[in-house]
Amino acid sequence: MKIQMKTPLVEMDGDEMTRVLWQWIKEILICPHVDLKTEYYDLGLVNRDKTLDKVTIESAEATKKYGVAVKCATITPNAQRVEEYNLKQMWKSPNGTIRRILDGTVFRAPIIAEGITPYVHGWKKPIVLARHAYGDIYSSVEDKVKKGEKAYIVICDKDGKEVRRQLIQSFDDDGIVQGVHNLDGSIKSFAQSCFNYALENNLSVWFGAKDTISKVYDHRFKDIFNEVYSADYEEKFKAKGLYFMYTLIDDVVARVMRSEGGMLWVCKNYDGDVMSDMVATAYGSLGMMTSVLVSPDGKYEYEAAHGTVTRHYYRHMSGESTSTNSVATIFAWTGALKKRGELDGISDLCEFADRLERATITTIEEGYMTGDLIPLFHREGITPVKLDSKQFLLKIAEKL
Repeated sequence: MKIQMKTPLVEMDGDEMTRVLWQWIKEILICPHVDLKTEYYDLGLVNRDKTLDKVTIESAEATKKYGVAVKCATITPNAQRVEEYNLKQMWKSPNGTIRRILDGTVFRAPIIAEGITPYVHGWKKPIVLARHAYGDIYSSVEDKVKKGEKAYIVICDKDGKEVRRQLIQSFDDDGIVQGVHNLDGSIKSFAQSCFNYALENNLSVWFGAKDTISKVYDHRFKDIFNEVYSADYEEKFKAKGLYFMYTLIDDVVARVMRSEGGMLWVCKNYDGDVMSDMVATAYGSLGMMTSVLVSPDGKYEYEAAHGTVTRHYYRHMSGESTSTNSVATIFAWTGALKKRGELDGISDLCEFADRLERATITTIEEGYMTGDLIPLFHREGITPVKLDSKQFLLKIAEKL
């Protein structure tokens, strides 16, 4: 008897090797046990180009409607991809579009398995990374500039009348220019989401930016976080023995590297993009990190923290066997199923998601894993066995 769902998940399909794994995960691990109901959106690059990226917007709006989404990794095209896929234009990051519409915060946490030793040996506890998911370069306006041209920041009032302007640069050589923005309301929501998450999970909060250099932009993040913490969270944190610390991001990085972990590391959008990959890799693999976008009004989008594994995809397409780590993609599905079960009051669905997570971790702990984890695995009495992409999923299915 399959577990029945009430409300569908929003399913966002993706690209390349993760798209292949996506289908196998459903076929091998989920659909034999769950009567899976999804509202399907194909966010593969070909379909985004075909729909002029409307499918990405539609998937985000569906997430606002249904409350829970699960997303496969997708390509954000560069110039080479535009040529490879014969695209109409260089489409923006689908993740950036979805995050802008949902105005959420991305929380990323390492998936811990006994025997997988972090590269940073002092890290004994998980480091959870919170990434602002609005603005910065992901919503930027940028252009090439010719020698002799000038670039300005120009501020106009609501009627279009110029209020003030600042010269960015008078170019004595060809160059480039970029304009980024953020919103007080989004930064405040970001702060609230981080402090709420920290309280729920008993984590102190470390936040770093570069306010000494960016005396308006980054300083605004610092001010809003301090205001929100002082007004609404300081006493709650003290009651639980937790604290909030703001310092420069380079200082945070140094502190994190010599810490034992166990904190919520808060990052601006670009910083979080980079540092989450560093943290994931240091804990073992990019394939071993969960990622969830949480909106201020309680909408959730689960995904893997890594990309589309292009190199493996080309090998797969040529008929070669690959050993691609699917753990983070499995946990994207389990996170979404668990949240759907919580919201709809379906305990069997929550329990199934927990069992699938345990089966995945136990498979690795018993020595069966993909190739990326082999050099990291050290457990007395166990010699690790390398499995290919599908064999690993079938081994998890046995354990499940």
